[in-house]
Amino acid sequence: MQFSKIRLTGFKSFVDPTELSILDGLTGVVGPNGCGKSNLLEALRWVMGENRPTAMRGGGMEDVIFAGAATRPARNYAEVLLTLDNSSRLAPAAFNDSDNLEVVRRITRDAGSAYKTNGKEARARDVQMLFADASTGAHSPALVRQGQISELINARPKSRRRVLEEAAGISGLYQRRHEAELKLNGAETNLARVDDVIEQLESQLNTLARQARQAARYRSILNELRQSEGLLLYRRWREADLALSVAIEQLTAATKLAASGQGGAAQAAKLRLELEGKVPPLREEEAIAGAIVQRLRVERDALSDQENRARTTIDTLRGRIEQLGNDIDRESGLNRDAEETIKRLEWEFEAIVKASEGQDARIETAGEQAHEAASVMQEKEADLDRHNEDVARLAARHQSAHRMLLDAKQVLGSRNEQSETAAQAVTAAKDGLAEAEQRLSEASITFGVAQKAALKAEKTLADVEVRRVEEQSKDSEARATLSQAEGEANALNAEVGALERVIARDQSGGAQVIDDVRADKGYEAALGAALADDLKAPVVDASGVSGWAQMPNYSVVARLPAGAKVLGEHVMAHDVLERRLSQTGVVSRDDGARLQTDLQPGQRLVSVEGDLWRWDGFRAGADDAPSAAALRLQQVNRLEDLRSAHSAAAETAATARAVFDAVHAALQATIVADQEARRARKVADEAVTNATRAMSRAEADRDMLSGKVETQ
Repeated sequence: MQFSKIRLTGFKSFVDPTELSILDGLTGVVGPNGCGKSNLLEALRWVMGENRPTAMRGGGMEDVIFAGAATRPARNYAEVLLTLDNSSRLAPAAFNDSDNLEVVRRITRDAGSAYKTNGKEARARDVQMLFADASTGAHSPALVRQGQISELINARPKSRRRVLEEAAGISGLYQRRHEAELKLNGAETNLARVDDVIEQLESQLNTLARQARQAARYRSILNELRQSEGLLLYRRWREADLALSVAIEQLTAATKLAASGQGGAAQAAKLRLELEGKVPPLREEEAIAGAIVQRLRVERDALSDQENRARTTIDTLRGRIEQLGNDIDRESGLNRDAEETIKRLEWEFEAIVKASEGQDARIETAGEQAHEAASVMQEKEADLDRHNEDVARLAARHQSAHRMLLDAKQVLGSRNEQSETAAQAVTAAKDGLAEAEQRLSEASITFGVAQKAALKAEKTLADVEVRRVEEQSKDSEARATLSQAEGEANALNAEVGALERVIARDQSGGAQVIDDVRADKGYEAALGAALADDLKAPVVDASGVSGWAQMPNYSVVARLPAGAKVLGEHVMAHDVLERRLSQTGVVSRDDGARLQTDLQPGQRLVSVEGDLWRWDGFRAGADDAPSAAALRLQQVNRLEDLRSAHSAAAETAATARAVFDAVHAALQATIVADQEARRARKVADEAVTNATRAMSRAEADRDMLSGKVETQ
């Protein structure tokens, strides 16, 4: 094999595609320092499998990609193509099917490097063995760099041995021997590990056998348990179903009964309200009539008592007056008797005086008569004393009767005063009782009004409470809907942002034709398989070196095999891709291999899954990792779907926010109304309490005044 050509694209300082032909004889490159002579040697070493960044004079393998300049943007990939002359057919059997071999190594930022031989994917080890069999390679002493001559002169015997082996053409054998030794050592290690694994597996097998027996027993018990649980659940379901039927019937009956009861309750409540409206006037009239009757009864009893007392007093005073009259008559008779006695004594005294004219003669007679008269006088004096005692006794009795009469007059006067005072007190009590009755009536009316206001406030509070519960339920539902809508919108927004950043990062490497390509959903993998990394090339004009140039359409378009649909019908792309897309068909995976033999030059078939069948016999399965272009197209379609979904989610979230704001405002208004209703009910309850207290005080005053009227 002989190197015949090397082409560099984006490798270090070779930003534009540069091709160097290596002809027979001596081919040299002459130029000043820094013109890129060493880059050619590094490109040869790199394409032959060099993986050390330090050998490429960089810190990382991606440093071989052109990093940009003041007038040129950075490239996203670097590629080196080495063409070998294999006319003598000395290449290994895997590569010995053509006269020329093309070895390509391509590195892409953030994606690593890949090898191709004659357009087919190849491993780095296969490429290294290809050059090792040709007695060369990335570490071949034939590739002399700066300072390597002195290294060869001062090299150790082992390094010199490598030079001799390469000159003898056996370096590939030693490379294969080294790989075989490594594989044998690895196989021995693997065998040792296999023995250990077998021992572990045997112990695990025993454990698993025991567990399998336990699992079998568990399955049988589990099946029985499930059957029993099923029977139990069926029985419970039947019982619950029967209970549900009975409950539904009872609920229906109870609902009907409740409906009828509510109707009756409504009628009763209506009748009660009507009767309650009639009760206060009737109660007021009853109270007034009762008060009048009670007052009249009290007055009647009082007058009856006064009449009885007056009659008794009159009877007593009449008896005393009669007794006093009798006493006066008796005393008058005694006085007349005493006057008559005195007159008689005076007459007797005159008679004695007349008789004293014959005093001497009649002294003795007079003495005797005197003695007789003295005795008579003593008797008369004794009678007089007795009469005087009777007079004194009658006078004392007269004075006592007079005093009793005066006392009776005083008692009668005090009784009259007490009667007047009692009448005044009764009049005042009656006035107070009327006032108390008026206060009681007013308190009753106030109580009725307050009770109606309390009932109205209670009903209003119940209605507001029902509305508040409904609004709270609506608010919770609206809040959950808003949270869900905003969560979906935020998740879609985050996913859109992430995809936009990923796509923007892919677009940062410069203009690419993939930026203007859109595939129908489901055809991204097909387009990626058809164009692969060619989609990352830019669109160039007629003078452009690397990229997609505008070409006229085919004068005669070759027809695709029967059953193949043109991929271009499902792709929107730049006009420069018209030729490629018109000669690419979409088939099913089952028909691809069959129709591959009918392809014309330049045509290819793809499946929606990402399989590829080319006219030259090359095919690629979709089981490999999807290409970066397919992922990019899927990301673009996914981004459009996400943007649409995000717009819809944003609208839904906005609608949910508006609904939530409206429902929340209604809830706040309902809460305020509930607070006002509670305050109104509290005020009404206080009014009812105050009215009840006022009515109780009025009733107490009325009862007290009624008692006073009864006791007078």
